[in-house]
Amino acid sequence: MKSILLGTVALALTSVAAFAGSHSVVRMGTEGAYPPYNFLNDDGEVDGFEREVGDEMCARAELTCEWVTNEWDSIIPNLVSGNYDTIIAGMSITDERDEVIDFTQDYFPPTASAYVAASADADLMGGVVAAQSATIQAGYVASTGAALIEFATPEETIAAVRAGEADAVLADRDYLAPLVDASGGELVFVGDPVPLGGGVGMGLRESDGEMLAKFDAAITSMKEDGTLNALLIKWFGEDTQTY
Repeated sequence: MKSILLGTVALALTSVAAFAGSHSVVRMGTEGAYPPYNFLNDDGEVDGFEREVGDEMCARAELTCEWVTNEWDSIIPNLVSGNYDTIIAGMSITDERDEVIDFTQDYFPPTASAYVAASADADLMGGVVAAQSATIQAGYVASTGAALIEFATPEETIAAVRAGEADAVLADRDYLAPLVDASGGELVFVGDPVPLGGGVGMGLRESDGEMLAKFDAAITSMKEDGTLNALLIKWFGEDTQTY
């Protein structure tokens, strides 16, 4: 994540009128298919941890925001091309992504990814491992010697394990944990945790430094007053990592 100069933050906080004029409505881009980070509820509306975090960020930054969904594999190109103004979609901060877009500070702490399989003796290094395409997990699997099989959505990676198409899946542990709990023993965690990425942050175009500074200030205030920790615990449980 690129550092934000204090002067930039101060300028953003004193330039609300000018900022609002260029961004009357901030379009918050998410995948809508990665519970509990983000998903579509029964009314077809974006819901989940990131919906609540994003709405709180917008309120503190005094911005009018609306939510839009986009498929994961094109989520960065469509931000850059202007289809929406932010990415708030469980996206880990990495050096590779930071070369294309900018990130706020993390609003979800760095946590480990995990393997899930249908059998405790799954071959993680020499077998077939599923991962969602264009993720840090897919990149890691490709470096291990395992045969990587990529899917467009996280649901498809789990389906591949259930169907025997893959020996295991590698994904964020917080995404996998509810699925393992609900599987009745059909799915199990295997192997060691895999620390990847620098936490989850909001992505913005490199030209939107003023907007980034406003969101960054909002995240800081949410960390300082405990609001962010409360939302982390609400959506991920008492054992989740907090600030």
